[in-house]
Amino acid sequence: MSSEKNETGARYAVGIDLGTTNCVLSYVELHTEQDPSPHHVMSIPQLIRPGSVEDRTQLPSFMYQAHDAELAQGDRALPWNANPDAVVGAMARELGSKTPIRLVSSAKSWLCHGGVDRHASFLPLNSPDEVIKVSPVEATFQYLMHMRNAWDFRFPDAPLVDQDVTITVPASFDPAARDLTTEVAQRAGFKHLTLLEEPQAAVYSWLESSGDSWRNQVSVGDVILVIDIGGGTTDLSLVAVTEEDGNLSLNRVAVGDHILLGGDNMDLALAYQLKTKLEQEGKSLAPWQILAITHSCRDAKEVLLTDPDIHSVPVAIPSRGSKLLGATLRTELTKEEVMSSLVDGFFPHVGIHDHPAQQARGALKQMGLPYAQDAAICRHLAAFLCRQQAAADALLGDNEGDFIKPTAILFNGGVLKAPVLAERTMTVINHWLSDAGAAPAKLLAGADLDLAVAKGAAYYGSVRQGKGVRIRGGIASSYYVGIESAMPAVPGMAPPIQALCVAPFGMEEGSAAKGTGQEFGLIVGEPVRFRFFVSTTRRDDEAGALLDYWEPEELEELPEIQANLPVEGRKPGEIVPVELASRVTEVGTLCLEAIPADGSAKWQVEFDVRGG
Repeated sequence: MSSEKNETGARYAVGIDLGTTNCVLSYVELHTEQDPSPHHVMSIPQLIRPGSVEDRTQLPSFMYQAHDAELAQGDRALPWNANPDAVVGAMARELGSKTPIRLVSSAKSWLCHGGVDRHASFLPLNSPDEVIKVSPVEATFQYLMHMRNAWDFRFPDAPLVDQDVTITVPASFDPAARDLTTEVAQRAGFKHLTLLEEPQAAVYSWLESSGDSWRNQVSVGDVILVIDIGGGTTDLSLVAVTEEDGNLSLNRVAVGDHILLGGDNMDLALAYQLKTKLEQEGKSLAPWQILAITHSCRDAKEVLLTDPDIHSVPVAIPSRGSKLLGATLRTELTKEEVMSSLVDGFFPHVGIHDHPAQQARGALKQMGLPYAQDAAICRHLAAFLCRQQAAADALLGDNEGDFIKPTAILFNGGVLKAPVLAERTMTVINHWLSDAGAAPAKLLAGADLDLAVAKGAAYYGSVRQGKGVRIRGGIASSYYVGIESAMPAVPGMAPPIQALCVAPFGMEEGSAAKGTGQEFGLIVGEPVRFRFFVSTTRRDDEAGALLDYWEPEELEELPEIQANLPVEGRKPGEIVPVELASRVTEVGTLCLEAIPADGSAKWQVEFDVRGG
């Protein structure tokens, strides 16, 4: 991503947090004499109940597939459209809390799930045939279009498609998920698009809110641990503070896995706790009722964790008539229940070597998202710090001990707005540091944890115009393509696979890695498959490094790509000698090029899931 000044003529740098649970839109005016330029979060008009529109800073990432007779004419009207195609936002979430089988949620998590066709219409998952289904791509498009229409309604002279837009994605999004996000944005009409990792956006928000004082909060040698716990995911990142030409510099040095574990898990845990309480009173709940009270538990949780004066919140459980319960049940969720379930269940006191437990899986299970098996976020955090023990060695020198020791913590995400959860997280981390003889980490003061990612993305847009401090980093992982070994056939044994590094850790967006002179055989004119691998720990592999062995935890295989490369004047099935090169696009997707030795037309394979 170039830091050269943008020649697009955009009036605003816009940041969009396309979140799992909520979307936020922020902006900064680019051509202004004010320094720094003021940042704004745009209130998004949305339906909060049938026929009633309000402006809110967050657009809930929910889509509701209403029954034909459920909403009257005018019930779904928005300021810019009397009859929109989709019901999204606050009203969708509210209606879905009563009828979960019609609610589309977690589209972002499905977008990065390589085990399904993200263009296929299967959401809401497991809903009856009469409920219209949409794809994760379509749901994401609807959220983005709602924000585009809201922007255009407010700024008719500066359409959103003409602005410099930065959309945030989890640092752990693989190239296919990034490519799908780009596809959705291009379908929505955006012309000037950049993708930015969410933890980096959180750091940019901290930089923007701190002004020049950020240099007083950190110093050379510091390692900032960014902990982002949102509604659906936990995202971890490390940023090292170095010195360059006498000035402090920030370098993103590591990212964690895409962990499907967050506030939604906590809401579900509380719902099941209420289910157990009611069963002890001789009352039973149907599965749909558990889903319905999960939404009530979310609201109750936020009150009980943030308001010290409230000790219990009533919860109403809807009923469909006498065949089930006869009338709406009522119970309550207490502060004590929330503390025991969430604080000790999700943020337990564990040691640095207590890592997530892997349980034996059943042979058959329903289709669904690959949620984390271990709900203890602290164990995932411990595993990340141990796995990234050498993350900052190249910049800061060797790290003593068996885990990297952060000196500063930056929180992001709605879950950590609860003081008790933030305090427990700091206590656990500082206990690890104390046991290792290290100084306690300091907590960096941040802005509103719900809005920071969008604000940081807008700030990054102005940074790309040459204003502000830029975080260096490049791509967050090393990428490899599988090379099938040439060997005689052996009964019952597939040819061994080697892994060729095609994009090393830290490769900058917009840059290319030239071929290394190695030749490989490329099969054209018949169906073939490309196997790709990713590593977040192998930082020293350069482009062209060919691995014939790796530890199981070092490389993770990505969904394969099937292709039938054009023959380009050759015979089907012919093996063409090629040299491999790669480039990372401006939006962070990886493109692999096969260049024939005779200099004729080259072949190109992208991390692209379009069309299966």
